[in-house]
Amino acid sequence: MAILPRPVSPKRAWTDLRDYLAEGRRHKLLFLGLAAAATWAIIWGFLIDSKTNTAPGRQIIYIQNWSEGRSDADIIAQQKIDLMKRQAAIKRKQQDFRKVADQFGIEWRKEAAVGDKREKEAVDTLMKQLDKMEAEAKAKQKTAKPEATPQP
Repeated sequence: MAILPRPVSPKRAWTDLRDYLAEGRRHKLLFLGLAAAATWAIIWGFLIDSKTNTAPGRQIIYIQNWSEGRSDADIIAQQKIDLMKRQAAIKRKQQDFRKVADQFGIEWRKEAAVGDKREKEAVDTLMKQLDKMEAEAKAKQKTAKPEATPQP
């Protein structure tokens, strides 16, 4: 089964191209070059775009090295600090988005009031749970016998 239509063969196509280029008219060569360049620019753009965001980039993950003898109360206290830092970061980001919304004339205040109220309730509930867990951990720590540390 032929890929090209009946009157066209690769030999005939090559002959036509050779005859076209042999005429020697500069404007035809210029437009042929521009057409080829535009085609390859589009193909190159698709090739570059196909490689964008296909695989995760290099990512560095920093971890904290915690001491071995941390108590539960210490862990919970650090969780509370981390929660407050996260809330502050979220608030800063919200302020940035609210400034953009004001610039574009988007009304956000009613929905933000409801969302802020729900967020405050959720954070308060979480802080109460953490406070309760921290108090229990401290009470447990006081009642526990101090373990003997091995002497070298």
